[in-house]
Amino acid sequence: MRRKAVWSMGAGAFLLAALATVPSAQQPSGTLKPEGVPFNFNDMDMQVAPPAGVAVRAGRMFDAKAGTMLTNQVILIKDGKIADVGPNVQIPAGAKVIDLSAATVMPGLIDRHVHCFGGQDNQSRTTLDGLSNCMRDLQGGFTTIQDMGAVDYSSVEVRDAINKGWVMGPRMQVAGPQVNPRAANYYASPSEYKPFGTNDIWQLQAGINGPWEARRVVREHAHYGADWIKIYLTEDYEGSGYKGAFRPDGTMINVPSLSLEEVQAIVDEAHKHGLKTITHAYGGEGLRIALQAGVDIPMHAAVGVTGAEGLDEETIRLFKVPLANGTQRPIIQTLWDLIGGMEVGDLRDSGSRTTRFKLTEASFKRLVASGIVEVFGSGVYGLAHGTQTMQFPIYTKWGMTPAQAIQLATYHAATTLNYDLPKYVGLIEKGRYGDLIGVSGDPLADITEMMRVKFVMKGGTVFRDELTKGAPPAGKLMSEGPSGFAQRPR
Repeated sequence: MRRKAVWSMGAGAFLLAALATVPSAQQPSGTLKPEGVPFNFNDMDMQVAPPAGVAVRAGRMFDAKAGTMLTNQVILIKDGKIADVGPNVQIPAGAKVIDLSAATVMPGLIDRHVHCFGGQDNQSRTTLDGLSNCMRDLQGGFTTIQDMGAVDYSSVEVRDAINKGWVMGPRMQVAGPQVNPRAANYYASPSEYKPFGTNDIWQLQAGINGPWEARRVVREHAHYGADWIKIYLTEDYEGSGYKGAFRPDGTMINVPSLSLEEVQAIVDEAHKHGLKTITHAYGGEGLRIALQAGVDIPMHAAVGVTGAEGLDEETIRLFKVPLANGTQRPIIQTLWDLIGGMEVGDLRDSGSRTTRFKLTEASFKRLVASGIVEVFGSGVYGLAHGTQTMQFPIYTKWGMTPAQAIQLATYHAATTLNYDLPKYVGLIEKGRYGDLIGVSGDPLADITEMMRVKFVMKGGTVFRDELTKGAPPAGKLMSEGPSGFAQRPR
């Protein structure tokens, strides 16, 4: 059974080799950064599984837990979940068969740090714009995403609408609004009182001053349906003296934005409500506070708690201190958002000495060598949703095997999601959701195959299929508009 979807997207938006990229002058790292194109409503051919289910014949199938490639597997999906998988699975009568015997099938990808819901003129536009960004991610192969901070609770509404079947989209966990402002520079004082950091955000930017206020904000997020509590723990400026993450001598600015007592209150209150905590922290005292307070997942960690490039022993020691539940916290180090315009600004501010991308390479290698689990997160925003698979070749360039790189966005990305979702995504095994992607070649032999996703299935429903049907027409590419790369980093 097939039906033409109401919501749709041109496949041309995800043929990365054909996409425009930021000019090379804006990419000192030399890494390509696709800009993406606006959502297209004409080309997505949605294929719903019949009552008997759907069987996918996989010539190669990636075992994301073992990090190995199996051959000649059959994946049987019924009622949205994998009913059986193996080389000798019997296909029931009436089941739809999808022949990917010449392709590689993998679990649906997971991006643990996206920003779908930017500030629009009102909540309706924010919601609809965010939904279109979520659909770009789904069509790019990300069947599960974590929205890491919005201007309001639109992300909650879109998540719920997808879960109810009102609209199509990826599986989502969301943080709702960030609980404190992102301060990359000082702000102009408004003529009438507004909470700090809200001049360019139309509503719902919380302020925190003191542990009791921190608990109130967490409770509000729990009442309004957030899954995660997102905080910012480092600011990129020092008064009116220096701003932009670096001083002229190349040392990094990491002013802590919350106190240890405030973050401890946030973590404690969040856990009481069944929520998890996650924080932006480039390094320095803010990173130390995150680790000491028991934040579930720190992000970025470009430098150590002492500001050391390549981290330091104290940072590694703190990372290895178990969380309250006895588990070891992972790390999310975004790469997409560090490339392009941010590199240009970092080189300007540091006197051409360094960038956050360069520092992250050194810290990434140190963390991996120390046994800290890396989890895929991109920081993607704007029109580029769905193109963040460009991070996979960077991982292998930095020393990972292709299998390890793919595990970041599958098995490892699933493990620390909230509630019981880790039981249902990230692997291809019986009882998990029927979330699959496919590529033509073997990504263990050529990791750039991950940038050419041609098949996407979520819950047994096909959303994209260029492997059995051929590439659909790309559709008319509308004006791209501003790329957004000059926006302040998230």
